[in-house]
Amino acid sequence: MDLLLPHLGLIVWTVLAFLVVLFILKKFAWKPILKGLNDRETNIANSIATAEKVKLEMSQLKSENEALLVAAREERAVMLREAKDIRDKMINDAKEEAKVQAAKIIADANASIQNQKMAALTDIKNSVGKMVIEVSEKVLRKELGNKSEQENYIKQLAEEIKLN
Repeated sequence: MDLLLPHLGLIVWTVLAFLVVLFILKKFAWKPILKGLNDRETNIANSIATAEKVKLEMSQLKSENEALLVAAREERAVMLREAKDIRDKMINDAKEEAKVQAAKIIADANASIQNQKMAALTDIKNSVGKMVIEVSEKVLRKELGNKSEQENYIKQLAEEIKLN
């Protein structure tokens, strides 16, 4: 049982050693330890506050980025619409210009055809007229060989012309 119950001297020396260590710790170690703990606590609180501030800034930046992205998409859509409208207008203008040019070419071709047709008809009429005159001349020369027959024929034609 002696082993289980400490002696009074051991208890006194143990208490005295504890008080000396407590005094030394209080005098030299407690203030720096508490100061370090307080500094650490302050740093942790500042870090948490900074993290919250950064988190808020990040959410604001994210919302700003989303707004910019939406605006960019809208601007792109507007630009695409404008480009499509310009393209369609250019195509329609080109089609209209082509129609006008085609109509002009067709009109010119028709006028040229008419001119050539009229020239060909005139040539044919002239050729037919010359041939008729030549044939008539030959027939008349053969038929009207003498002068008296020619004069009678001319008088007859003159009278017919006056009657018409």
